[in-house]
Amino acid sequence: MVRLNRIYTRTGDDGTTGLGTGERLPKHHLRIAAYGTVDELSSTLGLLVAEGLEGVILERVRAIQNDLFDVGADLCMPGEGGDKLRIQPLYIERLEKWIDEVNEGLEPLTSFVLPGGTKAAAWLHVGRTVCRRAERLVSELAAVEAGRVNAEVLHYLNRLSDLLFVLARQANENGALDVLWSPGKTQE
Repeated sequence: MVRLNRIYTRTGDDGTTGLGTGERLPKHHLRIAAYGTVDELSSTLGLLVAEGLEGVILERVRAIQNDLFDVGADLCMPGEGGDKLRIQPLYIERLEKWIDEVNEGLEPLTSFVLPGGTKAAAWLHVGRTVCRRAERLVSELAAVEAGRVNAEVLHYLNRLSDLLFVLARQANENGALDVLWSPGKTQE
């Protein structure tokens, strides 16, 4: 159980931060950047929630925010999981189910979508790009620290960016407000 009765500890004043293992790393370490970006994604989704989301999209975004804390906890505990909280395939399976449900109501695309439309869709696109950055950082971390990153974290972030994309289309009146990319339009 997490208990925060004191917000500042002064232990990070030397430019380091502690992992769940007790190990201390520089605040600029790739692992810290990875789970910091996951935290940034959750905060970005918080801005989306502040726009007044309701219904199923709100429930899903709140569930994702909770998952993102699980992702951060996983990344904060390098190495074998043991009894520690770890992202498992069921997280990814749930995202895939949601993607399929949302995508079923959308027209197939004929080009890439330019981010924008409704405020909710725009925030979902920002979330998608932050998610992709987190995914790149976790991918790099997995390459640098072989065996010390749960592969399911990478799977989760990959699938989550796909979900955020289809949710953005859904928030754009099921794609009706999507603006499609016109390759080379300026050259016409």
